[in-house]
Amino acid sequence: MSARAAQKKEEIKLASSMQEVIQRLLKKYPDKYHNPMLVPRIHSVVINCSVGQSGEPLEKAKKILESLTERKPLLLRAKKTIKPFGIHKKQPIGWKVTLRGEEAFEFLKRVLAVYEYTVWEASIDEYGNFSFGIDEHIKIPGVRYDPELGTIGFDICVTMERAGYRVKRRRLRQTRIPRKHMLTKEDTILFLQEMGIKVAKGRKPKEHIHFIR
Repeated sequence: MSARAAQKKEEIKLASSMQEVIQRLLKKYPDKYHNPMLVPRIHSVVINCSVGQSGEPLEKAKKILESLTERKPLLLRAKKTIKPFGIHKKQPIGWKVTLRGEEAFEFLKRVLAVYEYTVWEASIDEYGNFSFGIDEHIKIPGVRYDPELGTIGFDICVTMERAGYRVKRRRLRQTRIPRKHMLTKEDTILFLQEMGIKVAKGRKPKEHIHFIR
């Protein structure tokens, strides 16, 4: 690593917790977030790993995800038959892990290091959610290559929300979130910036595009 690159890396200071980001937003934008209920926060980080086949590759992917997240992955099955790819309905094809709260926050900081702590605006939707892919898990800092397991790629989907979104998920008396309370793209950009993440204009450059296996 060059001296210039090392200096650039040292300049990146990430927030230590999601609560720290929330407090920063309340203090920095008192007019926009005059009520703590309005502050954006991470609801969940979902890791989707599609292997496309069952058997040994699927079990290896499970072990890798368990070591990365310290969570037990949920098995994913094909919803329909796709003959050209040799996939049959209800066939095991991948795994999913869902992280929430501070655990999700810490994992997100860890994997964004692959992109030098950058998120591109085009990957954030109108409701503030965003996603990106990791083509090889060994690119994540601190992860070592295990020749017995190989490498896997996966998609990471980040769901953002404000306090009070529970009303649309609860079993009894479900209701919609009022439009004025719904999160926006701008809210997520402010959250990421206070988190210490750079939000770049436009789309992710081609050299950064990862094709998930």
